Amino acid sequence: MITTKQRAYLRSLANSIEPTTQLGKLGIGDTVFDMVEKALDAHELIKLTILETCPETPKEAMVTLCDNLKCEPVQVIGRKVVIYRQSRKPENRKIVLPRK
Repeated sequence: MITTKQRAYLRSLANSIEPTTQLGKLGIGDTVFDMVEKALDAHELIKLTILETCPETPKEAMVTLCDNLKCEPVQVIGRKVVIYRQSRKPENRKIVLPRK
């Protein structure tokens, strides 16, 4: 669980990144879980775009992803979702969170 201070830090980092994945009319399936899993291991902090045609709302999509992938919700703004998980590979760990 991340603190409010850490979440604010991650939100500031998320301002400069582009969305890596789009969720469309097929919603969240196994391929989306695999894609997001690989992106989290590579980048730790990712931004997703939830298209209008997606059956889930952005908030529902974020909750589903976070529950299944054991990651932390950072923010939802409009149709953009930002999630964070420390990389399982030590060589890919780039983000150092502020102390609690």
